[in-house]
Amino acid sequence: MNLIPIAFDSLGVRSMATCLEAGGLRVMIDPAVSLGPRRYGLPPHPVEIDRLNAAWQDVRGVAESSDIIIVTHYHYDHHNPDDPDIYKGKIVYIKDPKNRINFSQKRRAHYFLGRLEGEDIRIADGGEFSHGPLTIRFSQPVYHGTGNRLGYVIETSISCGEDKVLYTSDVEGPAMDDQVSFILEENPRTLILDGPMTYLLGYRYSEEDLSRSVENIIKIISSTSIKTIVIDHHFMRDIAYADRIPEVYMSAQDAGVRVLSAAELTGRTPDLLEARRKELYRSSPVNRESSM
Repeated sequence: MNLIPIAFDSLGVRSMATCLEAGGLRVMIDPAVSLGPRRYGLPPHPVEIDRLNAAWQDVRGVAESSDIIIVTHYHYDHHNPDDPDIYKGKIVYIKDPKNRINFSQKRRAHYFLGRLEGEDIRIADGGEFSHGPLTIRFSQPVYHGTGNRLGYVIETSISCGEDKVLYTSDVEGPAMDDQVSFILEENPRTLILDGPMTYLLGYRYSEEDLSRSVENIIKIISSTSIKTIVIDHHFMRDIAYADRIPEVYMSAQDAGVRVLSAAELTGRTPDLLEARRKELYRSSPVNRESSM
């Protein structure tokens, strides 16, 4: 399978937009991009806004040419209700909009689906589906993070022959047993992982959450046939991310497993614009309240 990271936090925007190509089919997962509305008390810098616009054009172009689109939950960095044309003529797998979903996401899902009337919409949760040589499996809903405050997401496993890629969506770790169980059961070669939310460590993410996440990633390395872990999204909002999980990098090195960001997977240097927002304002001052 050909794995193409389209937009990720390590590429300067909030996103996990991912494309997989195999067997003559193109699958797009979570075609959306967004920016953190405030960071360090600052709104997005114009550099971030320019990156957002460019990233959305990339995402839109890939989505329009895809055969299958997957929406793992209804946060705006994972779905875009304002451009329904990208879903036209596609098979669209979605997180169940009525069950195991919090109020905010249920309301967003209702609006989103209202804009997709007439499209081929299929509930994904816990399902298995075949498309030519591709098999797509979805987990049961798991926490967005470590509790139900932000709702639930579905993890996605896509296989073609002996190759398999698993996309966790927003597990923020993974710190929870059921988030890890699906990964262990699927035994992927490549894992696209929303890593620990260390930029909010001690506030909305505890040392215990981080410790469990490290233990679970090491368990994945030691207990599966994993070859590559792409760790990104929430993890890349911490400028010091590389210092947060040294045990993971050491375990991976010993096992011959690559652990890298989406940017590094594509041969680029991580460009953590949100984490560097103070630096951006220092180097290129703008009117803070009029940048959006």
